[in-house]
Amino acid sequence: MVVPTIMPANSVSGYDIDNSLRFNNDDSARLTFTPSSAGNRRTFTVSVWVKLQAGTTGERCFLAADDGTGGNNNFHYMAINPADRLHLYMYEGAEEYVLTGSPLLRDPSAWYHLVVAFDTTQGTDTNRIKMYINGSQVTSFSTTNYPSQNHQTRYNNNNAQRIGSYPDQDQSYFDGYMAEYHLVDGQQLTPSDFGKFDNNNEWVPIKYEGSYGTNGFYLEFKQTGTDADASGIGADTSGNGNHWAVTNLAAIDVTTDTPTNNFCTFSPLQRTTGAVVLSEGNTLITMDGAANYSGQHGTIGVSNGKWYWEMKALDSSVVMIGALTLNSTPRGDNTSDGSGNGMYYYYANTHYQQNETTIRKSDAGNGSLGNSAVSGGSNSVDNLADDDIVQIALDMDNNKIYFGVNGTFVNSSNPANGTNSFTLHTDVSNPVSPYAGADGGQVSANFGQPSFAISSSNADANGHGNFEYAVPSGYFALCTKNLAEFG
Repeated sequence: MVVPTIMPANSVSGYDIDNSLRFNNDDSARLTFTPSSAGNRRTFTVSVWVKLQAGTTGERCFLAADDGTGGNNNFHYMAINPADRLHLYMYEGAEEYVLTGSPLLRDPSAWYHLVVAFDTTQGTDTNRIKMYINGSQVTSFSTTNYPSQNHQTRYNNNNAQRIGSYPDQDQSYFDGYMAEYHLVDGQQLTPSDFGKFDNNNEWVPIKYEGSYGTNGFYLEFKQTGTDADASGIGADTSGNGNHWAVTNLAAIDVTTDTPTNNFCTFSPLQRTTGAVVLSEGNTLITMDGAANYSGQHGTIGVSNGKWYWEMKALDSSVVMIGALTLNSTPRGDNTSDGSGNGMYYYYANTHYQQNETTIRKSDAGNGSLGNSAVSGGSNSVDNLADDDIVQIALDMDNNKIYFGVNGTFVNSSNPANGTNSFTLHTDVSNPVSPYAGADGGQVSANFGQPSFAISSSNADANGHGNFEYAVPSGYFALCTKNLAEFG
């Protein structure tokens, strides 16, 4: 099963989105572009898919424009505000318009499609800006103040335009993923130009077939260069050549986690606030020492199939890496499965041994494979060091789990032929998801879209994922296309 998301397990529309771009607000990442001349400042449409980082406290700007003076006197921006609502704002010496939708965008596992369509020439104020989420128009607002008729925005003007940060200031950075980014200059379009409802009544993307106008652009994020050209991350493939400059973004930020193939990430829904911090598009977990052995589930849980992922112990002190039943708490407490044996992870700390079928690590001694909940094989493993990569192969069809470190599976095990495995408890009735936690330390997960550098790229047999080590035969990355086939 998949923890519920906006995008279903098999989001088939006959159209695939291949790439997204991951923004991390701590990196101050953004794209910038200054048009050589003004386009249509009254009528235009923005369409973008977003998957949001959890726990962000500030505004997450996905488009902004200012007057170019550097004084932040006149500016417009589009963002997800701290209350997780779609928010449009414009200031020209005083507030000119503010529009904040009521719908909440709070599913960290979901891809949302946002469309903002302007036409300030309209006589009816509510027609001057239209906002849509997943194909449906936003009709309920917490704040409503429309622009005056024929208002000239800063968008499409020959002044600085930004994607990913506040206008004219280095703050309010976007946190999460963006994909399939269109700006159409000169037309107020509807979501049907960019998506449709499929047979399951799920909103899915389609190919945009229209024109873009003078300052319009289409960002597919298929390139990895850092220059503002056709080979850059901000390459415009609309035909206009309106390429965007890159700040604090790199090739590793271009991912295959997209609206048509949604990858697992860490879920923040049970996190210990302040003690467990997620970043890098919910793939990096940091514990501050007050986490009390807490951690995070993944956003995808499975009851069958064979699955593979990797986790890098960036700071290996007292880390837990592996898998956990979805009904368990972030600390691993699990009472609903009878004997409470729901944890299967890499860990080694004698302070907390409950419920574990584990590979374990601590700063207190050598690693070990968890005791009473493990059956089969030796319990001896090497202690983890910083930057070690733990491999996890989970076989839910045969109730087995395998662990490797830096390319070698422990206990001389072989996931492909099923030898020397560790056996999962048969009383685990709930789906199992990836897991990482600790009382301190830092772990970067790679479910196929790593935020850490990969030296040798390996995909599964379906061509999905980007892993450091070869995926065992018969095992697959935790993404919705694989789940549709094997889940």
